[in-house]
Amino acid sequence: MTKYIKTFMRYRYLLMNFIERDIKVKYRRSVLGLLWSVLNPLLMMAVISTVFSTVMRISVANFHLYYLTAAVVYNFISEATNGAMTSVFTSGAIMKKVYIPKYIFPLEKVLFSFVNMLFSLIAVLIVIIITMVVNPGSVSFSWTMLLFPIPLIMALIFSFGLGLLLAAATVFFRDIMHLYGVFLTAWMYATPIIWDMASMQNPLILTIMKFNPMYYYVTFFRDVMIYNRVPSIPFMLAGLACAVVMLLIGLAVFKKKQDMFVLYM
Repeated sequence: MTKYIKTFMRYRYLLMNFIERDIKVKYRRSVLGLLWSVLNPLLMMAVISTVFSTVMRISVANFHLYYLTAAVVYNFISEATNGAMTSVFTSGAIMKKVYIPKYIFPLEKVLFSFVNMLFSLIAVLIVIIITMVVNPGSVSFSWTMLLFPIPLIMALIFSFGLGLLLAAATVFFRDIMHLYGVFLTAWMYATPIIWDMASMQNPLILTIMKFNPMYYYVTFFRDVMIYNRVPSIPFMLAGLACAVVMLLIGLAVFKKKQDMFVLYM
């Protein structure tokens, strides 16, 4: 363990440089720059809220906030794992020229997405304040909001683990890039991001939901941010277990296959 920590510390500045590079590349020639990380979730919230609360008439109080808090977490996991998935084989030229621990590439993509997500939290705060002004009493500030880093860190750990697994698999099977997009769409609809978990009466679906890691992170974040409640200890432990197990699986697979990556670049 000490060996891995020393290796990480040695390359931490390179990791930060990669993150800074990705931020500059993403917002190059953009007038608003990082402000898009705030505007994008707000614009998507406006569209989704209009469609589902007005046209489809979903009866969820403060649906705009209900959706936004979940979408921030989902978008982070989606962006992080998508970036990590292609991070290794697109860095083949670098790996052939100089030694860099290969896990640095998926880790950098996950951390880059995490930084973007932190800016998106500004959008959540803005909408909460506006909701408090427009509809007093429907939502309020609470000490539970201080717990918001917990589900986000769990999601970060989970995303890194899944990202390692996807990165290793994609080196050998490029078709995973196309399949994963379909999987993410199905995963979104299988998670209570738009629909309300409380209205679901099917016991089979409720049981299956317990094996959906995204459900824990979305619900945890939503509960502490807009419902002023703390999930139960078993609920939080289940979310943590999903993150840790995925991390261990990802690390094990990545470590076992990393020496073969260069042969498939």
